[in-house]
Amino acid sequence: MSTTPVTNTPVAPAPKAPKTNRIGLQVLDYRGGKSTLCAGCGHNVISERITEAFFEMGIQPERVMKMSGIGCSSKSPAYFMSRSFSFNSVHGRMPSVATGALLANKTMRSIGLSGDGDTASIGMGQFIHMMRRNVPMIYIVEDNGVYGLTKGQFSATADLGSKLKNGVVNELPAIDICALAIQIGATFVGRSFSGDKKQLSAMLKAAIAHQGTVLLDIVSPCVTFNDHEGSTKSYKYMQEHDDEVGEVGFVPYFDDIAVEYDHDTTVDVPLHDGSHLRLRKVHNDYAPTDKVLAMKLLMESHAKGEVLTGVFYVDTQKPDFSTLLNMVDEPLATLPEARTRPSRAVLADVMQAHL
Repeated sequence: MSTTPVTNTPVAPAPKAPKTNRIGLQVLDYRGGKSTLCAGCGHNVISERITEAFFEMGIQPERVMKMSGIGCSSKSPAYFMSRSFSFNSVHGRMPSVATGALLANKTMRSIGLSGDGDTASIGMGQFIHMMRRNVPMIYIVEDNGVYGLTKGQFSATADLGSKLKNGVVNELPAIDICALAIQIGATFVGRSFSGDKKQLSAMLKAAIAHQGTVLLDIVSPCVTFNDHEGSTKSYKYMQEHDDEVGEVGFVPYFDDIAVEYDHDTTVDVPLHDGSHLRLRKVHNDYAPTDKVLAMKLLMESHAKGEVLTGVFYVDTQKPDFSTLLNMVDEPLATLPEARTRPSRAVLADVMQAHL
């Protein structure tokens, strides 16, 4: 009697379904084009964190406006959320373009990418007025202390005493973008390092949940012109001198998991969309809702040669610019003529009143 040998052919496992977020999109839906920046540039890491943050928060890409000016940093919007709207403005003028776009359509979200040259030099005037108006957008400064597109000259955020690769020493004091933003009216101000994934990710998600001007100064080393010995914005210097004001935690409003925390060491800040920013104190006198203490910590850290990182200041009570102006909820371009133009009768009454 003959028998047929039985073979146990392995069954291939079913392909794993791609991970989706709360609105059913994959992380691929939030990615952009291939970067043309230098390999190892901190800006590319920031783009990756932005991609992850918007994916994890479940923000519809088509409801986001990406703004930028001129510089290496201003190329970054091309590298995340290709399905979003994007506008690359002229040097230092991104704040006015973003302000106009957001007032014209308050249903959109906005994230702006700028550099330390684009913001702290030619764009300083516009930057100041965006901060004082509390325009509802995320304003990120990819801060490397040099002009990367024009061969690495010092920018206005370069620290006093920092050295270029050719040995030239910076003799001018640095502008602290965070201290300036706190003083003149921004309602969410923090600094991070492109090499700190955990901190930066939490801060970006909290920024998305905030309704008002968010200023994030992200130290992003320039591997070509400013990552050498003597630079205060190099990877090595940041790793050795990073001083966290507090550990940043974020609990999104759609997460039902209850997390216990120590009220004596952790500050809980409810954000506009119902999410919670939780900041565990590292410095004893840290209070993220106190402007004076925030400025004091920044100045003390600078005097010690440390780079203070974390969320320095949050104000969730101040109304944003569109609220102050009583802007309508609908995009202005969709309003009918009857709502945008006075009738003949109204114009006649105005003329009669001034006879």
